[in-house]
Amino acid sequence: MSSTDTSALFRPFSLKTLDLKNRIVMAPMTRGMAPGGIPREPNAAYYRRRAEGQVGLILSEGTVIDRPASRNHPDVPSFYGNDALAGWQGVIDAVHDAGGRMAPQLWHTGSTQFQDWEPASPVESPSGLLAPGQPRGEAMSEEAIADTVSAFARAAADARRLGFDAVEVHGAHGYLVDQFFWSGTNLRTDRYGGASLKERVRFAGEIVAAIRAAVGADYPLILRVSQWKQQDYTVRLAETPELMAEWLQPLIDAGVDILHCSQRRYWQAEFPEVDGENGLNFAGWAKKLTGAATIAVGSVGLSQDSASAFRGEGSTSVSLDPLIERMERDEFDLIAVGRALLSDSNWVLKTQGQDSEPLKGFDVSSLAELV
Repeated sequence: MSSTDTSALFRPFSLKTLDLKNRIVMAPMTRGMAPGGIPREPNAAYYRRRAEGQVGLILSEGTVIDRPASRNHPDVPSFYGNDALAGWQGVIDAVHDAGGRMAPQLWHTGSTQFQDWEPASPVESPSGLLAPGQPRGEAMSEEAIADTVSAFARAAADARRLGFDAVEVHGAHGYLVDQFFWSGTNLRTDRYGGASLKERVRFAGEIVAAIRAAVGADYPLILRVSQWKQQDYTVRLAETPELMAEWLQPLIDAGVDILHCSQRRYWQAEFPEVDGENGLNFAGWAKKLTGAATIAVGSVGLSQDSASAFRGEGSTSVSLDPLIERMERDEFDLIAVGRALLSDSNWVLKTQGQDSEPLKGFDVSSLAELV
């Protein structure tokens, strides 16, 4: 149970048709536990527990669109095909029955690789690169790009039809959309490339515009973005606020409602050379520059960042005071919690003081099952 005044986290939030009971979002976390790409009862129960635990908005794990090589693991769930969509219907019904709100995260993993698994079709990316100087797969033709844009739009339309409360596009962490942003993996000389970040936004902008046309003006659309890549944690797409505005504003103009701004540590200043070591984080700057609603994320309530989980390390609970201070001054609108919710479905209730049990922190064993 928390002794900190956490009331700033428990203000309602509304945007278009999305009404949330609090400001806490469950971050999307890949589980790879949907055999054949089909969500089943254990997946629905996993998300239902977070809804029962009073998470404001649940974001699903990355769920792939209808492209031949959109996944990098065989048991990542699909968001296309009758069987997979029927599975997702069971998920959203379970979440709604528990009073929750949920958005699927639509995903294409591009040329990234998980362990040694290979899809049956060649992986695709802007320029046939996994990272700068690391060839993998094929460069996408303009026809493949158009088909991919359409696949995102179809998936978003299905999300609305199934009753999901919003939809999120994964445009971060070195996956396909982000590979178009990144100059190191986008060497194209056609209209989807370019020397400037503003030029390389075109692919993402077309996806957003197509989704907006498919779901209508009132349906909330979230875009996840990051500076860092899983291929290189040190990469920065935008070195200045001016460049960040050139990157993000066209995406807002195309139809994004909420920017989900991924950092490894939410408390770190994005541009300390501008506003100091305690300055605005990524989500804070994105909100300031675009006026859009933003979600911050990154090691909330935990002693170590997400990279530690991949080293097989757990993480203990730490004070939420720095987060509360930022929430109280409305630096950003929502906060996404990942690993803490992975191990403890009642994390929100405990943080609010509605459950007297201690916070669990993150136990790496949670990665092996749907707790």
